Amino acid sequence: MHLPWARLGIEILVLNGIGLLFTHRLRAYIRAHNWRSYGLRRLVPRIVVASLLLALPLGLVSPLTSVSSLQSSESLIQQVAPNIQLHFGPLIRVVHQWANWTTLFALWLALYFVALSIRRRRDAELRQSELTRSLQQAELRLLKAQLNPHFLFNALNTVRSLIADNPQVAQVIVTRFANTLRYALNAGQHEIVPLSKELEVVRDYLEIESLRLEDRLSVDYSVSDEAAAVGIPAMLLQTLVENAIKHGIAELPRGGRVRVDAVVRDGMLLLEVVNSRPAGVVRAAAGTGLRNSAERLRLIFGPGAGISLDLSQPDLATATVRIPVGK
Repeated sequence: MHLPWARLGIEILVLNGIGLLFTHRLRAYIRAHNWRSYGLRRLVPRIVVASLLLALPLGLVSPLTSVSSLQSSESLIQQVAPNIQLHFGPLIRVVHQWANWTTLFALWLALYFVALSIRRRRDAELRQSELTRSLQQAELRLLKAQLNPHFLFNALNTVRSLIADNPQVAQVIVTRFANTLRYALNAGQHEIVPLSKELEVVRDYLEIESLRLEDRLSVDYSVSDEAAAVGIPAMLLQTLVENAIKHGIAELPRGGRVRVDAVVRDGMLLLEVVNSRPAGVVRAAAGTGLRNSAERLRLIFGPGAGISLDLSQPDLATATVRIPVGK
């Protein structure tokens, strides 16, 4: 049988182009309806139905093209039951083409979800590897950099000056200092701690700084019970408060105020550290710390978490941490 090869080539291109268009639209639909999160029990019926629906238009059109002449779907039926072929030939051709396209779409969907599964597993492994490496590096840096060296020496000097003048207060300060130091040294063992636990250490730290700075430092807390139960990275709030003291209060001759606010709103923990600062002075030294904290939040909680520094008010700095609750 002589075939119009030019026409045949065009029809093959057109049919496959339509198939590609259908799969492109189906992929957008899959993403919009989050099929990627479904298990096999929910996914297999959807693959079958989607394959049947996408294949139907092509199954109706294909018998009208020259492509159908390359297939011998009717030969066996014509030999075994010629009457069926005579009366139901067009229907048989449609069903045959429909079955072919259904099989093709089903195979494409199966390969697509297998590829998604492999990529998702690789992304999870990569993220876990990245987090593990980051935690290891953070643990190695913990003894050197996590506890502010200025705070360490200032606390020791404060204790030394109080030993002779007020031994009872000196004992209290030593206890608070020991709690802060122990927490910093053990922070590498627990990546996530409740905000309430971090607040206990921050209170000890600020009590020590209050004795050193005397009436130059005042502190306010506004933390809801719901927010206090949310887990945050260990030493995160401590680092923000240390920055507030070092780059804000300590540089003001008359001192200033530090405020710690925390609330859960719209499924997000909003943790703020607001401190007085010298008017118009940018806290450049805190930039690296904020970037490191932001990267740590991203690794642990994903892209929904973050940290920002607001210097829009000339005499105030506001560090805001956002953490999705329940993740």
